[in-house]
Amino acid sequence: MSSLPRISCVILCHNYGRYLGQAINSCLEQEPGNYTLHEVIVIDDGSTDETQEVCLRYEGDIKVIRRNRQGFGRTLTDAFLLSSGDWVAPLDADDWFHPAKLRTCVAAMTSETLFVEHWENVVDSLGHPKLKDPHPGGNTSTLLVHREAALGLLPVSNEIFFHALREAGRGLALRDPVTFYRVHPRSMTDRSTPGVSQDYRAEVCVALADRLRAMCGNPPEWATSCRLRRIARHFRALASGHKVESSVQREERLSALLQMPGMLNDMFWARDPITPWLRALASAIAGQPLVRLATDHDQRAHS
Repeated sequence: MSSLPRISCVILCHNYGRYLGQAINSCLEQEPGNYTLHEVIVIDDGSTDETQEVCLRYEGDIKVIRRNRQGFGRTLTDAFLLSSGDWVAPLDADDWFHPAKLRTCVAAMTSETLFVEHWENVVDSLGHPKLKDPHPGGNTSTLLVHREAALGLLPVSNEIFFHALREAGRGLALRDPVTFYRVHPRSMTDRSTPGVSQDYRAEVCVALADRLRAMCGNPPEWATSCRLRRIARHFRALASGHKVESSVQREERLSALLQMPGMLNDMFWARDPITPWLRALASAIAGQPLVRLATDHDQRAHS
């Protein structure tokens, strides 16, 4: 790279004031590397807790955008619209970065990179390890996204929209666990009610597929019209996979099986490997979910 990439760390916060200080510190205390920490922004999405007081402690070191509640999708969209760095590192306020996050991601980049994702350490509400080993990422706090490339995908409802850059061959997947991902009873995602999380993910994937199809008439620099159509098929196949899992979790085996032909068709046109389809089919036939739901014991253990 001819010049150091400027990185904007943007923290998304709604009533996570009790965790916010740790998130802010993790941005401000990043280890030096071949990048510039351009800015640290907190978007306070209508918090009614101690969020504002926490932000005041960092006056002069961070930029705070406080507004009425607009929801996660709008806040994630604004993370890219309101920042001014070359790259955006979004961070949910209940998570925090490892000190080596930015330098590790930047060191792996090439001139073709527009999207970096990495693994995560999963912790409980107190920050104690919840899983023995690191876990694959892909969620908000495990990404570094080229801002200009992301702008063409806006508005977004979920970070999954930015995965399109990876599917276009412009992404990197690192195994370094350089984010701490906190799972707790007040997490935004409902992981305990059968089908809820999977239905939401299916809805996001369908919306992304529709967006990519709409972009085919005026494709971005990072993908041709043909590639966009293939990526759209990929996300439609993912949506079907989520719907299958949702149905299995709800013990609706017939509904799960009815999703299988459409999923296979989309995977064929996307040129995706067939393994996920075979796993989904086996799950639907056996009535055994692939994704473990959080239990009441899990909720009590981390309250």
